[in-house]
Amino acid sequence: MNFEEYRSRESERIQANRKRMEEDGVIFQDIYNAYIDDSVVIEEGAFIACNVTLKGNTVIHREAFIGQSSYLENAEIGAGTKVQTSYILDSKVGENTTVGPFAYIRPGSVIGNECKVGDFVEVKNSTFGDGSKSSHLTYIGDADVGKNVNLGCGVVFVNYDGAKKYRSKVGDDSFIGCNSNLVAPVNVGDGVYVAAATTITEDVPSDALCIGRVRAENKEGWVSKRKILKKDQ
Repeated sequence: MNFEEYRSRESERIQANRKRMEEDGVIFQDIYNAYIDDSVVIEEGAFIACNVTLKGNTVIHREAFIGQSSYLENAEIGAGTKVQTSYILDSKVGENTTVGPFAYIRPGSVIGNECKVGDFVEVKNSTFGDGSKSSHLTYIGDADVGKNVNLGCGVVFVNYDGAKKYRSKVGDDSFIGCNSNLVAPVNVGDGVYVAAATTITEDVPSDALCIGRVRAENKEGWVSKRKILKKDQ
């Protein structure tokens, strides 16, 4: 078989697959502008936008929304969940959750129901409980995050010490402030409040406030005495 024959047969296969799904009630923004493996299952009422790639054993449940340029491989997307321009690999996302834009869910992750995994959030080999939110700029690696947890901007789960990787845990109803680091292995209890810019290296008990930063000190006149800044700045 030459290349032209292969391309023609592949085009016929892809178009037949798309038509089958359309007849099953799948909604396409442009049925000829998406790549979907034969093994993919899409339920009635799901919406597939342009330039979407669905590969492997991916399952899209009813009324889910897969936004433009998303790439899903061996992923399960719950009913009513919205995925915007994101990558999801070998992972499961629950119902009525929002993912993206520009989120990256790596293998071994399980995202719960009614969660938010926002822009430039990366999740790797982690669980994320129902109702938990990470809106932007966060790395969740080798972690078990409970229910109704809020992770602020810039939170990092520090899972690698240069030789081995370790897991961390955050209990239900906890708040992790912006730019905090959880140095694994560490356990944060239920209902904990972690102040912004805290680095956690030891376990935090439930219902505790954790502050791990140096108190700010202002030295007046320090800059002008050393002539560090130019006058025109």
